[in-house]
Amino acid sequence: MKTIIQTAHAPAPIGPYNQAIKHGNTLYVSGQIGLDPNSMEWVSNSITEETEQVMKNLEAVLKAAHMTFENVVKSTIFLSNMDNFTEVNAVYGSRFDETQAPARETVAVKTLPKNVRVEISMIAIE
Repeated sequence: MKTIIQTAHAPAPIGPYNQAIKHGNTLYVSGQIGLDPNSMEWVSNSITEETEQVMKNLEAVLKAAHMTFENVVKSTIFLSNMDNFTEVNAVYGSRFDETQAPARETVAVKTLPKNVRVEISMIAIE
């Protein structure tokens, strides 16, 4: 049986999906972008600030499921421009112990929702 995970501390979905779905001991977190959950405005001052907001949004969804970044086993990072890889990687990496970091891929895409520069999805387990 699946459980829908929702929190007001992350942006509300902008389409027909949920912030996360928990099935058994596995949490599937939808891709998060750099929207401020209070204003639903894009945090666009810099790629670093945008990525910080993405990670805050992911953390809020994980917390709503009683998990942390330590529970994450897989991440996917989508970038609109691979030139932003270094800055995104630095912010992302600050949330993990490098020896226990999850599996991950980073892919460049043509565009992302609302023309943001970064989107990250995660899978976590209890």
